[in-house]
Amino acid sequence: MQLNRKLLGHLAALLTVIVWGSTFVYTKLLLLEGLSPAQIFTLRFIIAYVLLLAFSLAQRQKRGFRWLSQNWKDELLMVGLGVAGGSLYFLAENEAMNHTTTTNTSLIVCLCPLFAAALISCFYKSERLRPSQVLGTVLAALGVVVVVLNGHFVLHLSPLGDSLAFLACLCWAVYSLLMIRANSRYDVVFITRKVFFYGLLSMIPYYVFVPEMPPMSLLLRPEILANLLFLGFVASMLCFVVWNWAMKQIGTVTTTNYVYINPLTTIVFAWLLLDEKITLFFLFGTALILVGMFLADRKPNSKTNLKMDER
Repeated sequence: MQLNRKLLGHLAALLTVIVWGSTFVYTKLLLLEGLSPAQIFTLRFIIAYVLLLAFSLAQRQKRGFRWLSQNWKDELLMVGLGVAGGSLYFLAENEAMNHTTTTNTSLIVCLCPLFAAALISCFYKSERLRPSQVLGTVLAALGVVVVVLNGHFVLHLSPLGDSLAFLACLCWAVYSLLMIRANSRYDVVFITRKVFFYGLLSMIPYYVFVPEMPPMSLLLRPEILANLLFLGFVASMLCFVVWNWAMKQIGTVTTTNYVYINPLTTIVFAWLLLDEKITLFFLFGTALILVGMFLADRKPNSKTNLKMDER
């Protein structure tokens, strides 16, 4: 039974990354229609939160229901998750695209498992990487570099844009760290609902300075509405729940390593939908990522101990 749950955890992480890799198409279409990155984030999180709240209320007889965490410290933890994995992450990543190239942004953001593993190992003894895992993580990161650069080894540096992309990378690393404690105390539906809620709440200061939303006539256009529903229902609500569940089944570091596959899925979708070519660099980078992930996932057979390092 435990083996089956771990296999399902790996499958859940893989499917989530595949969906997230496809979102560039839907997001790009919305951007071309005049929606801003902040508006897209806000609308998809509103859809996700409303649907997840409705589901939670409908299941309250079977699963129970709570508005708040058990104590104020845990509620602050949920605030951190909403900011790190929601508003600040998406704003930093999307705004980076306005100041640097897509290549730079993809390269920096997709290296977040490297930073997440380093950050988590500083706080949890059980998550410290062995030499083979370090080698696997470095190989997977190198594979991402090869795939994203695709043979063009020239980066157009932009201090502001690259810094924003790095901020997004660190945000996801912090989100992964905080999820360890959250997953040990609460169910994934409650955590995910709080992420959406505080992600939206922390966007209010942004709209104080940029008070604009697209007209309803634009949002109700069938192609716009369909894209928003996909991003809100599938890519946000379902994927966040599944991703957080996968973290609970196979561990935070292992789940986060699947982010390395994100550029692979993006390129495959570009090949299928935009007729872009698959190159030898892509195949070589893919091999490095898969070998690296295999090595990074190798752990000694011991029970996980999530006690904080008391050094």
